[in-house]
Amino acid sequence: MEKVLVGMSGGVDSSSTAAILKNQGYTVGGITLLLCGIGDEQNIKDAKSVCNTLDVPHYTLNLEKEFSHFVKDYFVREYINGKTPNPCLECNRHIKFGKMIEKALELGYDKIATGHYAKIKQREDGRYLLYRADDLSKDQSYVLYSLTQEQLSRTLFPLGEKTKAQSRQIAAENNLICADRPDSQDICFVPDGDYAAFIETHSGFVSCEGNYLNLEGKILGKHKGVIHYTLGQRKGLGIALGKPQFVIDKNALTNEVVLGDEEHLFKTEVEAEEVNFIPFDILNKEIRAKVKLRYRHEPSDATIYPLANNKVKIIFDTPQRAASPGQAAVFYDGNMCLGGGVIV
Repeated sequence: MEKVLVGMSGGVDSSSTAAILKNQGYTVGGITLLLCGIGDEQNIKDAKSVCNTLDVPHYTLNLEKEFSHFVKDYFVREYINGKTPNPCLECNRHIKFGKMIEKALELGYDKIATGHYAKIKQREDGRYLLYRADDLSKDQSYVLYSLTQEQLSRTLFPLGEKTKAQSRQIAAENNLICADRPDSQDICFVPDGDYAAFIETHSGFVSCEGNYLNLEGKILGKHKGVIHYTLGQRKGLGIALGKPQFVIDKNALTNEVVLGDEEHLFKTEVEAEEVNFIPFDILNKEIRAKVKLRYRHEPSDATIYPLANNKVKIIFDTPQRAASPGQAAVFYDGNMCLGGGVIV
């Protein structure tokens, strides 16, 4: 059987992943990535305990420098530029399926495995395909759209056919200490959810007051700085205008935030760049697909048109709410993930 190195955070998903593979006869090892210093000590302790219970070796890999460069710096830069980045996408691209695969091969393992809820299948011609998990409520294919053929060929997702309850049951049946550990909800390096404070601390960027504008350009009042707001935001604006208002647009260069009615958040046309396709290399003509604009967004019917410079234009059948620059647009044909790109 192949040798598989499992990325282990000490949580239930990665731990049950290791148990499944060990029980299937794979030669298994566990590795904990040290990324941001938050919770590392406890994660290592829990992951080591699981590996001891399963009688498999455990490794640690310090990637704090790489994580800071590829994920933290990217997150800060995009926010300062007025976008709404998804740091998990960059972490998957460069760290979990980049540096971890490199380390696995260096240690003599054939593949890596993670506790992501998604499925990988190989087509008859040898090409690897990515599918949504059987449990759509846990599906994580949205944050995996950028995986290359090489990365997919080196990866296993044992939880793709499991539910969260089944994952916990597997952990319990194997006497793993994490069986009842709660899921992590926040961005790992901003556990308190205060993105603006992190940006200022990490980069030294000073957020300055700016103007709220309406769609006609009239000044409505003052805001705390562009990095404090996201497209579609209604609460926490700190301004009373007599009716609910939403963040419709942001201009990082002028430090202005545009407010308007919710109807102004909807549009049918979106462009995406840095596009990665999985079933094929290049989109030569328009295709029909369902497109997901946010992790919790239900995929919607659209036509995708190829553009120059690895971009696409997406035209939805019905208007979509708050397509945020910096977030991902991910394409599906049924449950198969076609790929995706970053919203411009």
